[in-house]
Amino acid sequence: MNASPLVSLPDAEAQCRVLADLIRPGLTPDTALVGIFSGGAWIAGRLVELLELPDAAGLVDISFYRDDFAEKGLHPQVRPTQIPFDVNHRRLILVDDVLYTGRTTRAALNELFDYGRPAAIELAVLADRGCRELPVAPDYCVWNLELPRSTGLILSRDKAGRLFWEVEQHHA
Repeated sequence: MNASPLVSLPDAEAQCRVLADLIRPGLTPDTALVGIFSGGAWIAGRLVELLELPDAAGLVDISFYRDDFAEKGLHPQVRPTQIPFDVNHRRLILVDDVLYTGRTTRAALNELFDYGRPAAIELAVLADRGCRELPVAPDYCVWNLELPRSTGLILSRDKAGRLFWEVEQHHA
């Protein structure tokens, strides 16, 4: 993966702090975070620390809920969904790294409703790259950018656990 001259990559750790600052004013005692594996799970963990929330973040793997499951097959690193709290009547903030077409968010919502009926669900992302295919928009977002469809935006984590951005060119 190589950095693209198309975009300057921000500090993902600093973005997590900004995202926490955006979320903090609306926190209520019944707010809980749910991160989408893998980047959203990493960010949700950071946010729990930064916001000093009492509950660990819930984690969802949307592999079985994807609308392209038959086409793409099962991801080799499927992880079990872990929601350590009752979602019923709870205000949830769904956390992901990149909002793109909206299909991942739709799949995560489907899975969350298998666990109960939240009072409300909001969406927090570090990056919104547009190109929506579904009517999904973030409630909290730090970075809006446009990239060609042939370019992937990837949140990665180094051995020390520090988050950083990479871009990847997809070849047809």
